[in-house]
Amino acid sequence: MLNRRSVLLASLAAGVAMTSKAHARAAQPATPINFDVPAHACDCHTHIHGDVEKFPFFAGRVYTPEPASPEEMAALHKALHIERVVIVTPSVYGTDNSSTLFGMKARGANARGVAVIDDKTPESALDAMHQDGFRGIRLNLATGGVNDPNVGRPRFTAAVERMKARGWHVQLYTTLAMISAIKDLVETAPVPVVFDHFGGLEASRGLEQPGFSDLVALVKSGKAYVKISGAYRSSKLAPDYQDMVPFAKALIAANPDRIVWGTDWPHPDSSRVEGRKPTDIAPLYQIDDGRLLNQLPVWAPDADVRKKILVDNPARLYGF
Repeated sequence: MLNRRSVLLASLAAGVAMTSKAHARAAQPATPINFDVPAHACDCHTHIHGDVEKFPFFAGRVYTPEPASPEEMAALHKALHIERVVIVTPSVYGTDNSSTLFGMKARGANARGVAVIDDKTPESALDAMHQDGFRGIRLNLATGGVNDPNVGRPRFTAAVERMKARGWHVQLYTTLAMISAIKDLVETAPVPVVFDHFGGLEASRGLEQPGFSDLVALVKSGKAYVKISGAYRSSKLAPDYQDMVPFAKALIAANPDRIVWGTDWPHPDSSRVEGRKPTDIAPLYQIDDGRLLNQLPVWAPDADVRKKILVDNPARLYGF
């Protein structure tokens, strides 16, 4: 079945001229927001997939996403009443953060970035990134399939050691098993630690699943932030992901000062699909971000708590 993005891409492939305004309409959510979003609200997890001619993908990537422009994202956030944004470099670019910076510049002072680096990235490059608005680095232990604590622990330790001098945070896309394996390191980390997408939990396994109590404990102690983002990555109960409610409530109750929210727009599909090569286009997940944001009052009925999640915590963590 054709969706709006499929029609857009087909039109572009056919050489049909489209205005930026028409292109941006593809990002509009289907469901209007049903609660008062506080001023200066922040979407803390997004990606930009720029023009491949200007921003080529990393040769060692495991998937190839569809394009996602700053104009599309701006249109989405206008509909969601979201002012601020954090753009995260996805694994498809390796350590090239230029597409993320391209998206950040489109949003000016309302944008912050999370970079991907390696041991070859010089301190001078990090200094320049800081001036541009980057405030953290991301370790992707999920898309890369890193499940071995003997690999994850030294990578996390090296990242923390590198970041402590400049006060950036270390963000991890990983699993609950890895969180348990590095819990002691997180507890003593001198920089903020942020876990993506509910810490990689699986909703179907329930609150007692191994590792979730460790995640809750780290949040409760104030040693870690969690992004209550990408619910569709943890749950198969679309479109409202009702089985995520107890997890969101448990994390928020543990420490509402350590919770941030994000769309995970444009919802890339990094999963391994039989017969799909890394260079084949992986269609984006079709997620209604209006309906997704409307789950926040279900998870956090108190408006003051929602303000912490959408405004205060991101302002502290990302330096808005």
